[in-house]
Amino acid sequence: MDQVKEGDNISLHYTGTLDDGTVFDTSEGRDPLSFTVGSGEVIQGFDDGVRGMEVGETRDISIPPDQAYGQYYEELVRVVPRQAFPEGMTPEVGMTLELELPSGQSLPVRIIDIEGDEITLDANHLLAGETLNFKIHLVDINKGKV
Repeated sequence: MDQVKEGDNISLHYTGTLDDGTVFDTSEGRDPLSFTVGSGEVIQGFDDGVRGMEVGETRDISIPPDQAYGQYYEELVRVVPRQAFPEGMTPEVGMTLELELPSGQSLPVRIIDIEGDEITLDANHLLAGETLNFKIHLVDINKGKV
């Protein structure tokens, strides 16, 4: 039977959980996730975790932060004054914004706290610093098909 290897286009179902059991993503009720192994379309630990699987196989993998979304960095958290926001905008905790950097690139940030006229922004990925656990079920290996 064929096993997943570099360059294969595969389809799979998955459920992702944190160490405390919180489900952060799943393909349940949707089409399977499809990607090319080794192409950089998914996080490194996920890409590595599917290699060697056979169609119909189910596997549990655990991905440390350095193979997922990296460590959580306190220096990516900043407090800004409310007047830094556009007039008419009502900032709310959990809101995601795009900041434009001097280089012209955009940086996604999340509002994590509001205290009076101070708003705390976090530029870390939502899953930074987390170990990600996946239950994966390989549906198909599409040799040479996208």
